[in-house]
Amino acid sequence: MTEPLEGTGRVAVVGIGPGAATTCTPEVCELLEHATDWVGYDTYLDFAQAIVTPRPNQTQHRSDNREESTRARAALDLAASGRHVVVISSGDPGVFAMAAAVMEQLDEMGTAPPWAGVVVSVHPGISAAQAAAARVGAPLGHDFCVVSLSDNLKPWSIIEQRLDAGAGADFVLALYNPRSRARPAQFARAIEILRAHRADDTPVVIARDVGRPDEHIRVLTLGALAEPAGSDTVDMRTVVIVGSSQTRTLARTSSTGTGGAWMYTPRSYPPNSSTR
Repeated sequence: MTEPLEGTGRVAVVGIGPGAATTCTPEVCELLEHATDWVGYDTYLDFAQAIVTPRPNQTQHRSDNREESTRARAALDLAASGRHVVVISSGDPGVFAMAAAVMEQLDEMGTAPPWAGVVVSVHPGISAAQAAAARVGAPLGHDFCVVSLSDNLKPWSIIEQRLDAGAGADFVLALYNPRSRARPAQFARAIEILRAHRADDTPVVIARDVGRPDEHIRVLTLGALAEPAGSDTVDMRTVVIVGSSQTRTLARTSSTGTGGAWMYTPRSYPPNSSTR
């Protein structure tokens, strides 16, 4: 880990992975251990505490999940005063997380004081899609795309266009933020768009709380997911991976924990293939 010059403030935007100590990189653990300040969403700071025990002289700055811009500015202000700050995301900080929020604030302020001398770095973590895929084999083994179904920061019409384009191009799709209490119907609409391009027997994985004590993984089909009972566990703590036309399942030798199936997308694509 490269140390900044003496007296220089630092913002390290880190990803702690799915939330378990075993999936947090040594680099991120070291940054957590040596920072003067932790900045993040309440739940993610709790996850971080389970990975690295905070020191008594470290300060935690907790906030609500939708306060990303405020968090980013606060972290940069702390660093401008000479503090060494970690901004904590779950998964990877560059995937629908705090790295972009910090970059947005830097872009808005430019190199003007007081942030001009702050050292900013981004440190990767295991994303939710990667963690979920590893549990069931290799569903991301060929081209894939990642789409957030949250319309807090972009119009739902754009989300529909991207789902249609991704499904039409036969990408495997990893869906983040699939359903919340405020928008329960949008996930059903997303599945409807996908079914216009994919057969009902397309393999799907629903992964909730991957790497945490309440982890729940299911492998099912797109048709089953469209049924009310198929998506009853899908919420904001879930990532859904929908296979391409080439994604396959095969039986495991042991059926513990994941419905007895591996799921993978072959590395090669058949010549002269066309999407539905």
